[in-house]
Amino acid sequence: MNYYYITGTSRGIGKAFSEQLLEDPSNNVIGLSRQNTIEHGNYRHFYLDLTDVKAIADFKFELHANAKKIYLINNAGDLGFIKPIGKHSADTIIRNYTLNLISPSVLTNSFIDCYNTTEAEKVIINISSGAGKNPIDGWASYCASKAGIDMFSRVVDAEQKIKIEHAKESIHQGFKIFSIAPGVVNTKMQTDIRSANKENFSRLEDFIGYQSNNQLAEPDAVAMKYINLFSNLNNIKDVVSSIKDYE
Repeated sequence: MNYYYITGTSRGIGKAFSEQLLEDPSNNVIGLSRQNTIEHGNYRHFYLDLTDVKAIADFKFELHANAKKIYLINNAGDLGFIKPIGKHSADTIIRNYTLNLISPSVLTNSFIDCYNTTEAEKVIINISSGAGKNPIDGWASYCASKAGIDMFSRVVDAEQKIKIEHAKESIHQGFKIFSIAPGVVNTKMQTDIRSANKENFSRLEDFIGYQSNNQLAEPDAVAMKYINLFSNLNNIKDVVSSIKDYE
């Protein structure tokens, strides 16, 4: 059996991930989010607020004796309010970093600790963003947190390679980690971006154009591209990449 822990399963790419993976009866999906919109015999849901540091720290992964694959997909993320620095409350900045960087980092730490001696294919997928590589006005904490998750992924990958080299362990005793950006996707985030105040966001017209010019990918199509990558991890070019690199 295969087990996929996915954050942010109530909508968007996270929901698409879950529904497509559940088409295979050998897959079990465990959703982590504040809401549940999925009903399936192989789906379980943990109601978890990913902006609550204590709740994240207290979450425990489960041991799966029959596991062939165990994945953690850190999908949940949010842009927060689109405003330049100097116009935010401290709480909104803290919440944004908690959801986008602290939450996936803590969950990854717990995931590796729990499954360290488990003989299975163990993979962490962080849903990154091009915003982690390119500064966008009004998105400071989002850009910074996505840049952070890219570097976090690189460090964890380096640690795993050192561990395997020194311990002479089999590949299934180590963890693979990737930070992969999905491109511009037709989700609530894009709706929020198009609703931004132009005084706070110079690129508003660009993002309105993505929709009017049919440049937004649908969540189902994007999720399928990721799942196709999962079937052959050796095709992934680097720890940090974009789904567009595989088209």
